[in-house]
Amino acid sequence: MLSRDRLREHLVQTRIAGEVATSRENNLDHYSSLANRDPYYMLGLTFEQPWRFRDVLALMAKAAGVVADPGHRWGQDTIDPDLTVDALDAMADRIAAALSRPGPRLLFATGHPTGLLAIHLPLARLALERGATLLCPAEGWTYAGSGFGRPRRLRYLGDVAMLDDKGAFVHTHDAAPMEHMLAELGDERPDLVIADHGWAGAAGEAGVPTVAFADSNDPGLFVGEAEGKIEVVVPLDDNVLPRYYAPLTERLVTRVTAAL
Repeated sequence: MLSRDRLREHLVQTRIAGEVATSRENNLDHYSSLANRDPYYMLGLTFEQPWRFRDVLALMAKAAGVVADPGHRWGQDTIDPDLTVDALDAMADRIAAALSRPGPRLLFATGHPTGLLAIHLPLARLALERGATLLCPAEGWTYAGSGFGRPRRLRYLGDVAMLDDKGAFVHTHDAAPMEHMLAELGDERPDLVIADHGWAGAAGEAGVPTVAFADSNDPGLFVGEAEGKIEVVVPLDDNVLPRYYAPLTERLVTRVTAAL
């Protein structure tokens, strides 16, 4: 496992954190949309506080490390790599706590199969090795989500839930699949959900213990964390080359294993 300093260096070099690819304009546009309660950016969550634009920006500066200055309107934005590592360790501790219980029931899901699946799959394997039951509800369920050209289908790869469009796993922010999965499970809900995007938001909104990954342009999950609906959110660029996530994943797996 890389030392904290080496991992921090890796995160910056690969732009998982540091000066990330997501532009400042994109971040601010999403923060404004969330402040205006656009459902797409709320990721299945509801909020108790007003969360004005300036509040969202202040939260994202604190939780993800974006530039705090509201006068910085264009160009480069950032994720603080130290916040990424801190949140990774907190996520690992939370997963270890779930796995230390007898007969834990976990659920993995991702809306970023071209990126974050590379993290979810090793974590799911570790959970299985440690005796967890990985839940796979509603496999094969199809629905016509907003903006889709045709219905999409819920499928699993390595016990990780994703959406499929005629054989191709697809990017999604939708909360509807997780909402349907939890409805099918009824009272047999997971002990922990490990997810991102609307998968995580819907689980947190339903009161299911949830940890998540989120990019700097996905403020909804950070607001959910601030309001106590999501336990841990790891700030990171969620769509770099999958192999770049290997050291990050190794830290998660190693820390979880050491805690058990």
